[in-house]
Amino acid sequence: MDLSNASALVTGGAGGFGGATVRRLAQRGARVVIADVQAERGEALAAEVGNGAVFVKTDIMSEDSIAEAVAKAVSLAPLRAAVVVHGGPPAPGATGPARTVNREGKRLPLSQFMHTVNVYLNSAFAVTSQAAEAMAANEPLESNQRGVIINTASIAGYEGQPGQAGYSAAKGGIIGMTLTVARDLAPLGIRAMAIAPGTFLTFAYSSRMTDEQAQAHWGPMVPNPKRMGDPDEYGILAAHIVENDFLNGTTIRLDGAQRF
Repeated sequence: MDLSNASALVTGGAGGFGGATVRRLAQRGARVVIADVQAERGEALAAEVGNGAVFVKTDIMSEDSIAEAVAKAVSLAPLRAAVVVHGGPPAPGATGPARTVNREGKRLPLSQFMHTVNVYLNSAFAVTSQAAEAMAANEPLESNQRGVIINTASIAGYEGQPGQAGYSAAKGGIIGMTLTVARDLAPLGIRAMAIAPGTFLTFAYSSRMTDEQAQAHWGPMVPNPKRMGDPDEYGILAAHIVENDFLNGTTIRLDGAQRF
């Protein structure tokens, strides 16, 4: 997929994975829409990467807000790539990871489970479907290609840990829908892929501890290389998926052979 004279949309674009992806896609010529709620980081990133990049404040729980981000991308140039790496707000009343039934014998409220699925799965499908609709109007490139959509799964979608029922269900849903979405979009020349990261040093960790503390705690759990992942390694893979038209309908684990 040639990104010259094209736009790209990255939801969660001001985060660790998102920022790395924005930089990599901009280097390949895309005018990138950084869709996020973190305005300060998003504006700074847009100024840093240049090449027509813009920040659009986006609430991924709102279809109207997603539509505005997609429309902004289309206004810049034909939307050829969409990368979905956003997180979202915690469930109301949530105090951290919650087991299906905790040690005090209290069940996880269905509302909290549903909220997690909405944040990580339903909103991802909303971005996917709206981006695909916009891509369907593109003029085809080589091999009849009109666009590519990359969702973010997780190794938790394969091997979730205690307290991750909702998150594992959502990320497993991303894995499960990837081939079906690719087959749905094949007649339009739009590819669908997913990346399942392992343990990466993103803002989620660095906001709670130093990078050194995070690496000391989590790094030894990765077989090789013996460290946490660098978000740029996600960005490198995302950019390669965009460029390689024969990658379609599958989820790539990016985890240093980490298994739980």
